[in-house]
Amino acid sequence: MTTLDPILLTPGPLTTTLQTKQAQLRDYGSRDIAFIDMTAALITQLNDIVHGGDDHACVLMQGSGTFSVEAALGTLIPRNGHVLVCINGEYGKRIAKICEIIQRKHKILQTGEDQPTTARMVDEALAADASLTHVSIVHCETSTGILNPLEEIAAVVAKHKRGLFIDAMSSFGAIDIDARKIRFDGVVAASGKCLESVPGMGFAILRKAALEQCKGNCHSLSLDLYDQWQAYMRTKQWRFTPPTTVVAALAEALKQFQAQGGVAGRGARYRKNCETLIDGMEKLGFVSFLPRSIQAPIITTWHAPADPKYNFNVFYDKVRERGFTLYPGKLTQVETFRVGCIGAIGDTEMKQAVDAIAAIVKEMGITQLKPAAKARAAA
Repeated sequence: MTTLDPILLTPGPLTTTLQTKQAQLRDYGSRDIAFIDMTAALITQLNDIVHGGDDHACVLMQGSGTFSVEAALGTLIPRNGHVLVCINGEYGKRIAKICEIIQRKHKILQTGEDQPTTARMVDEALAADASLTHVSIVHCETSTGILNPLEEIAAVVAKHKRGLFIDAMSSFGAIDIDARKIRFDGVVAASGKCLESVPGMGFAILRKAALEQCKGNCHSLSLDLYDQWQAYMRTKQWRFTPPTTVVAALAEALKQFQAQGGVAGRGARYRKNCETLIDGMEKLGFVSFLPRSIQAPIITTWHAPADPKYNFNVFYDKVRERGFTLYPGKLTQVETFRVGCIGAIGDTEMKQAVDAIAAIVKEMGITQLKPAAKARAAA
């Protein structure tokens, strides 16, 4: 891809290919047969990524990924439901905030931002409280890049016969989620993450046996996934005005996804990107917030250098001038910044990013790249 745009080393939006960008140049009417066929193909392909088969339905939703998270929570969880919300980062906290606003009773299971939620914790929480009807988990928590053990947690939830909601926003398409191996009520993701399309729509893969019980659950007209599903089944069209060009971009991005080997191929490229990035950053002297054993190949978090010459805003602007966009940290106790590994980029771009960061460190006169002792202690 030849572009003057910066490489986006962020958790989304991401760098996309020229073909994906060009797919947005055609206007579609929502009732055009070409657009109807495109929507039907998307629904099938997205469901196939998690091997959903006839037991699951894919429901598309306008808006950012958070729209779909709220839609799925509001649809799947009845008004007398009770959710165990597993939290080890900002996106788990966001789920709890959504539950509070839509008035779904919830209990928080919180671990440190550098500690995965374990199956044992979930097992103990469910055994201790029979009123809990559902569990929510963020598969890859992009506050840090931590990967939670989804299959083990899903097995515990199934053992207790509770519903499972999975926020797979930053893992869908790169880390395997297989409906033949794990039982879930809903998996939610979006167009602008590991599928390498543009932002603007989300989707939920829902177990039909659970979805069929959801009529009247939702707190919202526009976010009701049951109604969205039923309307599509009747008409083969979106219930409200669809984001036609976003759909077209995702359709093109999915062609590239399949050509590159699907989940296995995409995940392998991201793992290589992540290894190259971590090796390079550690060689420079930066300290990762997470150990590699729990680091997902999606986004990495780095301690801010203790050197008084370091200033994130200056650092960010200078790296941006060299063609790479980083991301600020999202932790509360220690200062960090984040560097993503996903998007239509590969090993070459990651090496170039490390070289750019090295040049800026030298230019700014930063010599102490390790964090302050109090930051290490807090982490």
